[in-house]
Amino acid sequence: MKYFKFILFIFALSPVISCGSDDDICESGEGTPRMKIMFKKNGKIADMDSVKIYANLGTNIVDLGWKLKVDSVFVPLRVDDSPFTDLYVKTSTQEDSTRVRVSYTTKSIYVSPGCGVKRNYENVNSVLSAPNSLKSLEQGQNFIDNEEKTNLFFNF
Repeated sequence: MKYFKFILFIFALSPVISCGSDDDICESGEGTPRMKIMFKKNGKIADMDSVKIYANLGTNIVDLGWKLKVDSVFVPLRVDDSPFTDLYVKTSTQEDSTRVRVSYTTKSIYVSPGCGVKRNYENVNSVLSAPNSLKSLEQGQNFIDNEEKTNLFFNF
């Protein structure tokens, strides 16, 4: 009978111990934002038949894969102390990738115990090296604190 009361006490106490606050999980989209890139043809926003983008994040290269019939993509930027991220863009398998260097300054902001710290990007500037099918760049909003506004336009 002693053991039965002890086991019953443990079961009664376990829900109290396992309860956590709502800050345990970062669900509200308060993490580090990605860069929004839209595509233009002849000066107008257009869907790309196919585009492949790689992002060099320092320790690894993120392959976003082939995107078909899209007018925009979200690209992650580096979260270390590097002042730039290199992006590589191509529109066909036979084409060489075009490098786009995105420069910025970062600002760390504490969000919550569950989310930790997020990075915001300021003074965002992009430079195109060796144009290919990607002809030019057009700057959008020059800071990134959420994923709503377009930061860069690729002109094809």
